[in-house]
Amino acid sequence: MTVLSVPMADAAPTTVTRGTRVLRRLRRNPLAVVSFVVLALVAVVALLSPWIAPYAVEQTDFAHTFSPPGTPGHLLGTDDLGRDVLSRIMLGARASLQVGLLAVATSLIIGVPLGLAAGYFRAWDAVISRFTDLLLAFPFLIMAVGLAAIRGASLGNAAVAIGIAQIPGVIRVVRSDTLRLKSLDFVAAAVVDGAGDLWVLARHILPNATSVILVQATVAIPAAILGEAVLSFLGLGIQPPAPSLGTMLATAQQFAARAPWAAVLPGVVIMGLALAFNVFGDALRDALDPKGDR
Repeated sequence: MTVLSVPMADAAPTTVTRGTRVLRRLRRNPLAVVSFVVLALVAVVALLSPWIAPYAVEQTDFAHTFSPPGTPGHLLGTDDLGRDVLSRIMLGARASLQVGLLAVATSLIIGVPLGLAAGYFRAWDAVISRFTDLLLAFPFLIMAVGLAAIRGASLGNAAVAIGIAQIPGVIRVVRSDTLRLKSLDFVAAAVVDGAGDLWVLARHILPNATSVILVQATVAIPAAILGEAVLSFLGLGIQPPAPSLGTMLATAQQFAARAPWAAVLPGVVIMGLALAFNVFGDALRDALDPKGDR
């Protein structure tokens, strides 16, 4: 009796999704891991700061003004009114992150549709590009300061002013990537199949431009945080007694010789946040690059 041997089917190849590949690349980058851990810790502390801060931000202790770091009960010392520096930094970081996220959300909500329209519709490109050039004629901080001065000093107005100042950069980045994607074969095939312009933008171009938009957001957040610090330093951002890293710097400059930690510590936090976002943004850009190592 002849036994027929049936060849075993080859095992199905393991499919590696794009998200898995990006996460794998990020894990292989030590700087990306460190920057992500720093940002995650700051975000958690900022989110929980109203409940975990050692003292209320308005609580004063005139018997212990200018206490140096390491003082019992005040890990990072106190300021000119005896307020706990650690508590104010925690709440100030929360405000900075709020402004950064709100500003970037504002710039993306307005800038992404305009960038898509400029890159895809030739008739709109000239108008939107000239509008972008007009906004770019004003330096980022000058525009933010001017808008904040017009709208008034508050956290929300500072976020909107910074977000509007960041719109030109978003438009340019999205327009450039839209022009690149528009020339690819899969977009031409969709058009030949009868897909409308809005369908092509929503189902083909926007999803493939997401990586560029994410990288732009990670770069824009530290710029927004620095912008908020400048506005608060000038008195156009978050108003006292609400804590802000920028207002802490503005107040501490009067007593820099007597209590340098009151100015150095908020400055270090601002620098650390901006550096962590920039490092993670660079790592994310490399991880999203399809030409990278798979």
